[in-house]
Amino acid sequence: MRTALPALLVLTALLPCRVGFAQDALSPELLARGEYVSKAGDCAGCHTAPLNGAPFAGGLGLTSPFGTIVSTNITPDKETGIGNYSYEDFARALREGVAPGGKGLYPAMPYPSFVKMNDEDMHALYAYMMHGVPPVKYHPPPTKVPFPFNQRWALRLWRVAFAPKKQFEPHASRDATWNRGAYLVQSLGHCGSCHSPRGMVYQEQGYDDSSAKFLAGNINDNWFALSLRGDAGSGLGRIAPNDVAAFLRTGHGAGMVAFGSMVQTVEDSLQYLSDDDVRAIAVYLKSLPATGAADGVFDPVLAQRGQLKTRAPDLPPAQGAAVYTGFCTQCHRDDGRGVAKVFPALTGNPSVISEDTTSLIRLVVEGGNSPATVHGPARQSMPAFADRLSDVQIAQVLTYVRASWGNDARPVTANDVASLRSSLHK
Repeated sequence: MRTALPALLVLTALLPCRVGFAQDALSPELLARGEYVSKAGDCAGCHTAPLNGAPFAGGLGLTSPFGTIVSTNITPDKETGIGNYSYEDFARALREGVAPGGKGLYPAMPYPSFVKMNDEDMHALYAYMMHGVPPVKYHPPPTKVPFPFNQRWALRLWRVAFAPKKQFEPHASRDATWNRGAYLVQSLGHCGSCHSPRGMVYQEQGYDDSSAKFLAGNINDNWFALSLRGDAGSGLGRIAPNDVAAFLRTGHGAGMVAFGSMVQTVEDSLQYLSDDDVRAIAVYLKSLPATGAADGVFDPVLAQRGQLKTRAPDLPPAQGAAVYTGFCTQCHRDDGRGVAKVFPALTGNPSVISEDTTSLIRLVVEGGNSPATVHGPARQSMPAFADRLSDVQIAQVLTYVRASWGNDARPVTANDVASLRSSLHK
């Protein structure tokens, strides 16, 4: 999400032909808009293989509860990509999850969100993908999931039961900024794909702000995507709109630093949005009420060194404090405030006091890095402690952190750490 969005184009004359747009219908402005839409939709993020894969050529493995789904080649190569797609083929794949020939697409492809795209963005994206992206002849590995999930005919029933059917409709009672933010979050940004809880058959439990579960947080591939609602603990309740916008563009805001899969989202997509669009997203997210779910809390009155408010009365504070002093203070400081725009603060950080500790444990076990963006600070890395700290030590230091400097969240147990380590094959 990036520089200023190109001016709206009059597209009524852009009638698509069977294979692509007529050459005289193309313009630099249309292609620029299509590129912007592709960035907002993070198309390259999912359709580019790791380790220097060709952009949009597919090959990235997407983890799901029913197996790993490999992204397809969406370059305009006619043999291995989408070069033979008509506009109608393209729009149906994005909005309905059906490829030419009637092949159903798994909902790892966020067509339940893309159905809300307006026609102008869809036309621009089609023009860019067909005429602004170099064709790459590459067959990604096929998706192989076990029975019964390999029966794609069942996806028809899934789409009928769970997939939204309508484009985004602006709310008459809201202003243009709020509606723009709602459109970006619900459609192109497909934020619910990671941040909304899923049901028994992988459906998102809410696709817009009419649902209290929309963007209420969810575990994906052993990362917990935080609530983007107004919760004061693990949500955005205490985060100012300007800090939300800064986080989207740079991965840094209000002492928070992006981690895990959010790093790639910031790098590949969010940093390229215009200032107006980032602000609109922040306005929309800040309008979402809290979930009211069990959560950690933060008391700024106690946000000072040496203050503990632990829910684990049998915790020997000195043990967690000793681990913290030995391994954490150099970056996060003895007061838990970190270093602005370099190392994240631990005091009051939503990721630290979230009821769900999945991401917090994984960061200590595996380490991680912050995003590298055009407008943000330099990338920083956190080392892995899997081979340096035991399960008990990790539990002690995280419990200490979650009970210090005004933080008040449930303790972390050694069993919590051991369970996640097992899931990560450590």
